[in-house]
Amino acid sequence: MVLPVLAVHEAAEALLLCVCAALDALPEQVPTLAGCPCRTGVVPGLPAADACDGGCGPLAPGDWPGQLTVNTVRLFTTDANSFPRETLTVRDRAGCAVPQVTAAELAVTVWRCTPLPSDEGCPPPVDELTASAMQLHADMLAVQQAVLCCFAATTEARRGRRYVMGGSTVLGPAGGCVGFTTRVLVDLGGTVGPIPAGPQAAAQGPGKAL
Repeated sequence: MVLPVLAVHEAAEALLLCVCAALDALPEQVPTLAGCPCRTGVVPGLPAADACDGGCGPLAPGDWPGQLTVNTVRLFTTDANSFPRETLTVRDRAGCAVPQVTAAELAVTVWRCTPLPSDEGCPPPVDELTASAMQLHADMLAVQQAVLCCFAATTEARRGRRYVMGGSTVLGPAGGCVGFTTRVLVDLGGTVGPIPAGPQAAAQGPGKAL
């Protein structure tokens, strides 16, 4: 199957929606926990630690400070039997068959505020640090739940998305923010197709188009 040009972005957006829904369920289970952050989106490259303190403006009831993002780490080629292992094949015009599968490595990143030292330099109270740790731990499990229980069903393919759940790495604390990133490897369900022949390619004549 030839992939549409938005295949990577659509997979990232589907993952984002799954994670946000799982995070929103946290306050229903433990009322002291926060839900999906008010700042969410698919971002290009590594996400900055923004909006940890509610920097999205005035929070309405049911809104939670923090930031949730999904970004693409890399694309790689593989095949149906080797996924998620990257396949390295030398190609030229004589061996121009495209790989069976294009895969993407996506990263889910969540940032929340964490207690800071006082103006006098005293460390944050331990109970505040414990509350921050509880939110972090719940967020990490919620992301895993979102990937395992939701992400596969975000496609019309008969068996759903093929993916591999990666590890979660804690980030920070730094600048009043603490968070984590979780990696997900996803089979995009196809491969790249030929460049469409447009007016410019036709004007180049046979053998000159890339």
